Amino acid sequence: MKARPVGTLAAALALALAFVVPAKAQDAEAEAAAMKVLDAFMAAFNGRDVAAFEAVLHFPHYRIASGNVSVLQDPKTLPELFERFVAAMPAWDHSAWASRKVIHSGPDKVHIDTQFTRYRADGSVLASYDSLYIVTKRDGRWGVLARSSFAP
Repeated sequence: MKARPVGTLAAALALALAFVVPAKAQDAEAEAAAMKVLDAFMAAFNGRDVAAFEAVLHFPHYRIASGNVSVLQDPKTLPELFERFVAAMPAWDHSAWASRKVIHSGPDKVHIDTQFTRYRADGSVLASYDSLYIVTKRDGRWGVLARSSFAP
């Protein structure tokens, strides 16, 4: 995953989200599907299960954090990403959703305001972070297309 300076993509995403006015009623079916994707995302992440993690993402996959936009073009680098994350945070054992609130939803896209917490093996908290997940339906499959997080 190559980190790029925040630029055109981030600006466009921020601008789009800042001026989004729901033109449609919320979509309960889409919201339920998106929440299932987030459940699977967290289970795959905690299980360090690369294949399951790949199955819940859309590619290219975008992550905005620490002043950078990271673009994962395809899943080939997922094993390396897991290794780097664990090496950078050796006390981490697992993570859990602290909150998830749908902001907007339509038949093929859901914006979810989330907070997740990272834990040690003894259950003590390492840190909690606010984030925004964009879950989309592409070719009949729901997956996380983009994340913007205050996590490093």
